[in-house]
Amino acid sequence: MSDESGELGLEYEIDDRPPLLESILLGIQHVSVMIVPATAVAFIVAGAVGLGVADTAYVVQMVLLFSGLATVVQAYAVGPVGSRLPIVMGTSFTFVGAATTIGVDYGLSAVFGAILVTGFVVEGLIGWQFDRIKPFFPPLVTGLVVVIIGLYLVPVGMDYAAGGVGAADYGAAHNIGLAALVLGVAVALNLFTDGITRLLSTLVGIAVGYAVAVPLGVVDFSPIADAAWVAVPRPGAFGVTFEPVPIVTFAFLFLVSAMETVGDMSGITAAEGRNPTDEEFRGGLFTDGLMSSIASVFGAFPVTSFSQNVGIVNFTGVMSRYVVGVAGVVLAVLGLSPKVGAAVATIPSAVFGGAVLLMAGMVAASGVRLVFLHTNLDRRNMVVVAASLGLGLGVATRPDALSGLPQAAATFFGQPVIVTALTALVLNTLAPGDQSPLFDAADESVAADAADGADGRASTDD
Repeated sequence: MSDESGELGLEYEIDDRPPLLESILLGIQHVSVMIVPATAVAFIVAGAVGLGVADTAYVVQMVLLFSGLATVVQAYAVGPVGSRLPIVMGTSFTFVGAATTIGVDYGLSAVFGAILVTGFVVEGLIGWQFDRIKPFFPPLVTGLVVVIIGLYLVPVGMDYAAGGVGAADYGAAHNIGLAALVLGVAVALNLFTDGITRLLSTLVGIAVGYAVAVPLGVVDFSPIADAAWVAVPRPGAFGVTFEPVPIVTFAFLFLVSAMETVGDMSGITAAEGRNPTDEEFRGGLFTDGLMSSIASVFGAFPVTSFSQNVGIVNFTGVMSRYVVGVAGVVLAVLGLSPKVGAAVATIPSAVFGGAVLLMAGMVAASGVRLVFLHTNLDRRNMVVVAASLGLGLGVATRPDALSGLPQAAATFFGQPVIVTALTALVLNTLAPGDQSPLFDAADESVAADAADGADGRASTDD
């Protein structure tokens, strides 16, 4: 329950330190909620570009390591980098489509080169000039971006649920059955239970599916035995090259990701009944960019704030950044052990597919909720929604329609997230309406002039 100021009844304030055992358990809860979607990105991209089991396990390892390091930096800050807010960091689905396409067309070295260049440059610039950029990304624009991210991942989830593209048993009954089991368990726990069981519903679903998959003989444990207990990250594990199209593509995606982070920071501080300060916004965006750039050198994808964990903070009333710091340490420790990455890599595609389908749907649903809660769906806004989703889903479902374009243009405009975001951004900015930064500002100016004129007349009348 919130008080009259809008602040939730917090169990622990931002600088409180719960007892160590309680902090560890609360931290593990944060890890449990984000570890599946964070590593899902690594699985999807690695599978698309054809990485082997060992390389896939290494990418998972790096995702965990840098998610943990970025989480600690967010919670405690290093100079101007870090918001000092309880924000859990992880790899975002925003980058899946581009990383997959560019990885196939240009190689993973071009993916990591683009992240290295654009991470800190783009989000650093956004953090520096945040006040000027923020009005261009109202809930209508950011909500549509979130919707298309979820919808774009649904076919990916279906491929995994069927056993994985190219698998000899693609579409087999046991694959569909495992995916359905995971999805059913997760949905049932989420809808019909409360507390920690509901929060961990996806993880429990995967555990049940995994347990059933073992006696079916579709789990290969040999990579775990072959993996070392501890390994030091390798700089340049997949190389780094710089290509113009991937750089431009990731630059725009980092702009989109920055707006998601802004929303997550606002969601965190809402528990205290306030908006983030400019310093918190700036530090949070700097962390996104800098840690993403550093992570790319070691073979990890961009790290950004995780909305699921924002929900946990508000749901539990535990806003302690110490707890989130503990979660970051746990993630980093897991990331230093190749056995952990190898263990995650043994999850059958069908089991993983059931979880991806649920996560993709939830991402899309959260975007719909964002639009409905903060946008009046009048004719103007309905046109923005229709054009943005129509074009975004168009290139997602029929990418061959762009085959006549030059390769660079086909790669850039073949990204559903980019097409949707660009369309929504341009239309929302240029079309008169209360969410347009141009016309909204003009309306406010007219209103202010009218108010001044009224005051002048009142003074004259006096």
